[in-house]
Order: sequence, then structure tokens, then C-alpha cells
Amino acid sequence: QVPLVESGGGLVQAGGSLRLSCAASGRTFSNDAMAWFRQAPGKEREFVAAISWSGESTSYSDSVKGRFTISRDNAKSTLYLQMNSLKPEDTAVYYCAARSAIFARSNRDAYNYWGQGTQVTVSS
Repeated sequence: QVPLVESGGGLVQAGGSLRLSCAASGRTFSNDAMAWFRQAPGKEREFVAAISWSGESTSYSDSVKGRFTISRDNAKSTLYLQMNSLKPEDTAVYYCAARSAIFARSNRDAYNYWGQGTQVTVSS
């Protein structure tokens, strides 16, 4: 098991910024590709961003590209999501996920481990 604990969510006005963190423990975090997903009320969980084990390769959904940045610090076993220019439609519970592979994927079924989520609310 890879316990994943998200933090950093909260309430922010449109145009503002937040940085989410995901602390991992329990195994070799640096061997895992990681990702962020989000789920808004009444909607399915959707892909937001992903990063390879080394951090050299990243990918983003079209809806967040240019506004969000995913990064990781393997020495601290922590994943980050810097969110800028937030919009009301970014409101959701944000989840971090890990998969036992070095390359990331955008489909949620590829991920073995999930955190409990952190709420992000963007007011207009």
C-alpha cells in the first residue's frame, strides 16, 4: 500500500491560486508515476495532470493546460499541483494517484493507489 495524503485545498476567488500537495509513504515513491484527478459533484472523476517517475515527462488535460503545473520532489516523497488562474469550473475534490510503473497514463484505471481527496472551491 502507498498511503497518499493530499493537502492544500480550500476556498479561493476566481483568478486566484492554490498549491496542492500529496505526501506519500510506505514504499519507494520515486519508482511510481503519479497523477492528479478531480471529481465535481454529479460528474465522473477526470484526469487533470500526470508526471513520470523522474519528473521529466508531464501531461495535462486541455482544460488546465497553461494554468496548472504538476511537479514532484522524490527526496520528500511529495507530489504537487500548482493551480493558477483558477475558474469556478475547477471546483472539485482533487485526488492524487500513484501507479506501479515509471510512465504516467491519463486513464484512472491505470492507477493502483489513491488518496482521500482535498476540496477545492473557486468562487466567482
